[in-house]
Amino acid sequence: MNKLRLFFIFFTLIFLTGCFQTTALLGPGVTVISTGNVFQAGLQYGANTAIKNETGKYPLMHIKETVEETNNQKKLRVHIINFIEDKYKSARKKLSLN
Repeated sequence: MNKLRLFFIFFTLIFLTGCFQTTALLGPGVTVISTGNVFQAGLQYGANTAIKNETGKYPLMHIKETVEETNNQKKLRVHIINFIEDKYKSARKKLSLN
């Protein structure tokens, strides 16, 4: 059991560290193994390549940055709304229009 664990750790360290381009084939390879659908795996690889060529980023990085940008915009919007509400309430308080 220990030899199997050692082999697995060794395998993952060699083949999965720092080789992002070769791991791009890992997703479609898993799709072929799990579903047996070669067409779907080819389509997945083609889509990943097209996204990489279009955006200059790998699909996962592109999605991550898009989500972070959207979250930052939402946080900014909430900040602005809270600021306006605070100013509105303080102005009403000063004018005694409660």
